[in-house]
Amino acid sequence: MHAPAEPARVWMRRHRRSLVALGAACAFLVSFDAWLGTCGFAGCPSRSEIRAFRPGEGGRIVDQNDRYLGRIAIVRRVNVPLSDIPPFVREAFLATEDRRFYQHNGLDWRGVFRAAVANVRHVGVREGFSTITMQVARNSFLVNQRGRSLRRKLIELRLTQLIESELTKDQILELYLNVIYLGNGMHGVEAASRDLFGKRVGQLSVSEGAMLAALPKGPSAYTPRDHYDRGLKRRNLVLSLMAESGYITREQAARAASTPLRIAENEWRPDTKDEPLALDAVRVFIDSILPDALKDGDVTVYTTLDLEAQRAADRAVLRGTTTVTRETQYAGGRVRDAAQGALVALDPRTGDIRALVGGRRSKKGFNRAFNAKRQPGSAFKPFVYAAALRSGMTPATLVDDEPVEIAQGRKIWRPANYDDSYIGTITLAKALAVSSNAAAVRVSQSVGIPSVIDAARRSGIRSALPNYPAMALGAVEVTPLELVAAYATFANGGLRVHPRLVRRIEAADGTVLWSAEIAPPDTMMDPRDAFQLTSMLQGVVDNGTARVVREMGVTGPVAGKTGTTNNAADVWFVGYTPSLVAGVWFGYDTPRTIAPHATGGHLAAPMWAEFYLNGWREPASSANGWLPPPGMTMRVIDPTTGMLAGEYCPVRQRQWFKPGTEPTEICNAHYEQPADDFPFPDTLDPRIPEPVQKGVEGIGKVLRRIFRF
Repeated sequence: MHAPAEPARVWMRRHRRSLVALGAACAFLVSFDAWLGTCGFAGCPSRSEIRAFRPGEGGRIVDQNDRYLGRIAIVRRVNVPLSDIPPFVREAFLATEDRRFYQHNGLDWRGVFRAAVANVRHVGVREGFSTITMQVARNSFLVNQRGRSLRRKLIELRLTQLIESELTKDQILELYLNVIYLGNGMHGVEAASRDLFGKRVGQLSVSEGAMLAALPKGPSAYTPRDHYDRGLKRRNLVLSLMAESGYITREQAARAASTPLRIAENEWRPDTKDEPLALDAVRVFIDSILPDALKDGDVTVYTTLDLEAQRAADRAVLRGTTTVTRETQYAGGRVRDAAQGALVALDPRTGDIRALVGGRRSKKGFNRAFNAKRQPGSAFKPFVYAAALRSGMTPATLVDDEPVEIAQGRKIWRPANYDDSYIGTITLAKALAVSSNAAAVRVSQSVGIPSVIDAARRSGIRSALPNYPAMALGAVEVTPLELVAAYATFANGGLRVHPRLVRRIEAADGTVLWSAEIAPPDTMMDPRDAFQLTSMLQGVVDNGTARVVREMGVTGPVAGKTGTTNNAADVWFVGYTPSLVAGVWFGYDTPRTIAPHATGGHLAAPMWAEFYLNGWREPASSANGWLPPPGMTMRVIDPTTGMLAGEYCPVRQRQWFKPGTEPTEICNAHYEQPADDFPFPDTLDPRIPEPVQKGVEGIGKVLRRIFRF
């Protein structure tokens, strides 16, 4: 008789330990398989990522037209296709690192057995079994995992399997020869070839190619630049391995071994001497928003910069700082550190930065365009006149250019004009053109300092603006960027823009990692006031303190303002056209007088003109300049009196007014046709091309001479 079957519950109780152990083993195997399949739960690279992988060269920074500007990081690597690497160089690495590379599937079991025997014999780890594919996995997808561990080795084997399944052997070998570290900061055979031998890898001899293959075992130990004899022995071993593998004959190996190595005198470094000065700012920006941008390989940074404008800006600032330094020396000043400069140029319609210079290349780390707060001097005056126009004044409003006194408690403040020269009663347009301090102070007192502060804030000035009279003359501190961006409000018809330096950042496969759209502008100024202020600032360039811009050959519509501080420590010029607004500043990091008579018109404006002439091309749409907004009234006035031009007024000028603010009285200051030559008007008619106006004036001068009685 059969024994009765044992109840399942009893059986399970009797074999509980075995079942628990079996369950634990199964759970472990499932967990381990999941862990390995996901590369340690960190996520394995996808098949598309493996196929798209390319050893990093430091990323790319491009301009607004996708033209190359430079690298995000300086990486000593130059990727080359396998076809550009001579066969004997490839064979040298194969003979030394992985003889059976084309026979195994990523893991060479012969190598594993050989390494195990050697390690047992020496009671320690004396020999490894890494294949070329495993080295690719280690140096491409495991670069952030340091040291040796079983965990790292298992993940490496998993990645090796994935790489072998997605890439051909030639593709894997190409990756290896570009990713392998060969000492002295060089990655890949091309960079190492340039560093050691001063030539491209395609120009190497068999002897030199074998020397490169000798380096992976110990890049620092075998480099012939520091250890020539040791490196030579290692190279000769590589040559013998190549002969043993049948890649070269014994005679070729012997001949190559007898050839001395000629090591390049100078180490190779990527050329950065012509790198745009703006790239430091771009790198800082990238690091602030996407510090791991290069973690997964090369990325492309799409900036708003313009290559030609940037090059011209670099030259202008470097030339300008040299000129300012010499000016100080000619004036008898001692100069320890050379003068510094900054330039910002942006599109007044979008805020996109087209050129950026934060200082001389000799001093990195501090971007003066973004962070240096200096007094703008008279370059701040347009905000005074913006407040005046908003209050109801016009370019034709009269103001006294005479000595002025302002009571400040028990003290009297007496601001003086440059060289203590005064004109008398003049229009607002004339006062701004000649940069009259007395007139600007009177206007600011008339509209009130709070109104001036409000005008500056509306345009985009964010720095502290203290409420005291001297602020009207620029006794405040601003950065070049915020001053230039504020002027954009005048140039674009009253819209405050938001500066943008980087458009987007893309991964190597085109995935957008970060992007910034153009921020919508804010309407902060009456477009009629902006137009009137622009017409006044055109007078600064045509017949005022910035006329050097015209003398240097800049044509077309240009408006702007010079700036000089009282102690001549800072000189500025901010100028704009319909498509570009740019500001230039020069001075010293430790504020000091540049020279007794240094001015923005003498030192800053010429560098602005040089930058503009060499780096910018106005679009055809800018030819007619700024057109008056709808609803304005045109009158022909005498720009010296601000009244309607009479029959005998020597100068007539078309001026636009907001309805109800236009002059109504006819000029009574002139009673007969003058015999003298007509002076040029303060501001040219924005609707008539400048050459036509000047041509007409020239003909008039000739006719007056002919018919003079």
